[in-house]
Amino acid sequence: MRVAIVRNSEFGGVINRFGQPYPGSPHPWPSNGYYERVVAAVKEGGHETLLCEGDKGLLNTLERFMPPDLQARPSGIVFNLAEGIQGEYRFTHVPAMLEMAGVPYTGSGPLGHGLTDDKVISKRLMRSCGVPTAKFCIMRLGTESTGDLRFPVVVKPRREDNSFGLQLVHEPAQLRQAVEMIVTQYGQDALVEEYIDGREIHVALLGNGEPEVLPLAEIDFGECETGLLTWAGKYLPAEKLPTICPAKIESSLATLLGEISVATFRACQCRDYARLDVRIDRSGRPFVLEINSMPGLSMHSSWVLAAIAAGHSYSSLINRILRIAHARYFGNDVR
Repeated sequence: MRVAIVRNSEFGGVINRFGQPYPGSPHPWPSNGYYERVVAAVKEGGHETLLCEGDKGLLNTLERFMPPDLQARPSGIVFNLAEGIQGEYRFTHVPAMLEMAGVPYTGSGPLGHGLTDDKVISKRLMRSCGVPTAKFCIMRLGTESTGDLRFPVVVKPRREDNSFGLQLVHEPAQLRQAVEMIVTQYGQDALVEEYIDGREIHVALLGNGEPEVLPLAEIDFGECETGLLTWAGKYLPAEKLPTICPAKIESSLATLLGEISVATFRACQCRDYARLDVRIDRSGRPFVLEINSMPGLSMHSSWVLAAIAAGHSYSSLINRILRIAHARYFGNDVR
């Protein structure tokens, strides 16, 4: 089968410059062979592959690579790794293009990505189904009332990923400056939520219907002063925080984490795979920080480490995601 791996490693390919650019542009991050590993894994599964950009030329590229048959049925599938180029809700852009063109793809649809990209909406959905999440408010000026929020608080953009703009604020006097930075740099409201002091657990989910809860992974903060997983703690080799997988979690708490993660996955309309970031406070109570509808699939990501702990090889994991998506569309295994 033909499989196109769609990414955003470049930030051209648009008609006009409009709206908020992806924070990584115009200088793409080094992928460290990430996309190439996915391509190699898909090839190991016996498929013909194409690595391409999720930009304005995507549909022409796909039509050449996987032309429809005479009945206009899809002759291939997209493994979607595209995070968008510019504008609001960037993760929704490539899935929306593929929906319009009738091309099947892995992962969540525009609705799922939109709900999870907006941290405020996703937190409200969590609350609606009884999932615990930290108290929060939304700010545009930094002078609005914080209500009953207790300091310290975490301040971050309402609609960003990769810990962009993440700040820990210890007192009200610092809050206005933190919010102004978010609004100025990211062009959006700031989410202000109570800081949960404790352990950070990542819950990896795989599948649909009854998603499989993979072994839990814990971020090892060690002597880290802030106890926050920042952009540097995720990506800079000198500052990257280690991940413990499987995490040492008592069985009753592990069961609870699985239950609230699956409930959040469903409430946020996710598909195929996702990752939840959860804090366990000093009393042992869990609070979901957020859900990621397109978790990173690099070799050292917590999602992949969880899958390896469950017995997958990297290749078998990538092809499992592909099979799950294919079955969701066609009800049979991918060939």
